[in-house]
Amino acid sequence: MSITNAVVEKKEAKMRSCLQPAPKVLVSCRGLDGENNALAVGYCGNCSYDPPMVMVGIVPTRYSYKMIKESGCFVVNLVEKSYKETFDYLGSHSKRDGDKLAAMNVKLQDGQKVNAPILLDCPVNIECTIVDSIVTGSHEMFIGKIECVRADARITDDKGNIDFSRLDFI
Repeated sequence: MSITNAVVEKKEAKMRSCLQPAPKVLVSCRGLDGENNALAVGYCGNCSYDPPMVMVGIVPTRYSYKMIKESGCFVVNLVEKSYKETFDYLGSHSKRDGDKLAAMNVKLQDGQKVNAPILLDCPVNIECTIVDSIVTGSHEMFIGKIECVRADARITDDKGNIDFSRLDFI
């Protein structure tokens, strides 16, 4: 590796959410009373491959925060461009103000391994149980052990591999 003397101008950039692109995901959950909800989450990523785990960051003031904290599970739903209107609505409205899932006609199905719904119109659904969490400032990062991944048949081969190149993410 060589060091070049080329001059590249650098200037200070904003620190907030500087690691981009980040996946656009909807996290779905179910409260202990059976109430379902989903919210757009900006902080989400893999954090272990053995065992497979992901983490999601939720602001404690969000309506879904208590549901996730108490139930101990959540589902990460990957979102395609065709679902952008629903993604934007779920990310900008609170269930405190009305049933946003009904307002957008969100199709739900019970998770196979966790007591939380999957969003049927999302091509990949990652069911997780919470194994740990850490407060990192504005967010509590919930670490979820992946219990089950469900994906549309159109993007999955006979061995269960997902062809992410066939998805048109937001």
